[in-house]
Amino acid sequence: MPEQRYAFVLGTGRCGSTLVHELLARHPDVGFVTNIDDRVGTGVGGRAQRKLYRRLPPSLTQKGRMRLAPSEAYRALAREVSPVIAESARDLVAADAVPWLAERFRAFFDSRAAAQSAPLFLHKFTGWPRARFVDRVLPGSRYVHIVRDGRAVAASWLQTDWWRGHLGPEGWHFGPLPPDYDKEWEASGRSFVLLAGLAWKLLLDAFDEARREIGPERWLEVRYEDVLADPRARMAEMLEFLGLPWTAAFESGFRAFRFDTARAGAWRAALGDEASAELDASLADHLARHGCDA
Repeated sequence: MPEQRYAFVLGTGRCGSTLVHELLARHPDVGFVTNIDDRVGTGVGGRAQRKLYRRLPPSLTQKGRMRLAPSEAYRALAREVSPVIAESARDLVAADAVPWLAERFRAFFDSRAAAQSAPLFLHKFTGWPRARFVDRVLPGSRYVHIVRDGRAVAASWLQTDWWRGHLGPEGWHFGPLPPDYDKEWEASGRSFVLLAGLAWKLLLDAFDEARREIGPERWLEVRYEDVLADPRARMAEMLEFLGLPWTAAFESGFRAFRFDTARAGAWRAALGDEASAELDASLADHLARHGCDA
C-alpha cells in the first residue's frame, strides 16, 4: 500500500457536512468509521461495512432510521481515545496533542485505515474544527470545510432536541463567550436566537484561525448552498482536492443522491421577522467574509 492519506470533513453542525461526508464515502478509494463501529468498537468488519454501504441506496442510509453509514464516532473516540476529542469546551489546538493523547488518537485512525486498506481515510468532525490538533498528530491531512449560512444553522440548532443553548453559555457546548460576544448577548436581553447565531460566529472564528495556521494548500472551504446549486461541479472540486478520480463507481453513487434547494430560505419563516433581522445584523460581517448572501 502507498503511504496512508487522511482527510477530514469539517463543519459547525447542521451545515450540510453529513451530505458531503456520506457522498464522498461512496468513493471506492475512501475508508471511514461506520456507525456500527461507533457503537461496537474495535473497527472489526470495517472493510465489509464500507463495501456494503456503497451498495446501499441513499434512502436506506438516512438519519432517523436503522442504517449503515459513516459516523463521526464520538462514542468510539470517547471510549478509545478520550472524551476531550468528542466534547470539549474550546477548540483543540496543536499544544493539546500531548504524547498519551496523540498516541491514542493516531492508533484509533491508523488501525482502522489499515483494516480497510483504502488509500484515503476520511472522517468528519462537527462543532469545533479540531484541525490544529489533528494536524499535529496526522501531519499532511487535508481539510474540507463546509460552510452554511449561519442564520440557517442557528434556526436548525434551535429546533433540535440536543441543542443546549437554552442553558446559556454556562451549560452549553462551547464554553464561555468572548467578552464582545457576551456583551452582544446581554444587550439583546439574552435572546436564545441571537445566542445560536453567536455560537456560529464563535465556531467560524475558530475555523478561520485553523485555516490560517494550516494554509490554503490543504484547506478547501465549500459553501453548502453551492453544493446544492451545482453538486457535480462542487463534488468534482472536492475530489480533485482530495486526489481522488471521478470513477464510474462514484458516478453511480452520486446519481443516487438528491439535492433539495427548496428550503434554502426556510429559516426566516421559522424565526420570524424580528429575530431574523437580529441575526442579519449580528452575523453580517461573518456572512460576507464567507460568501453568504445577505
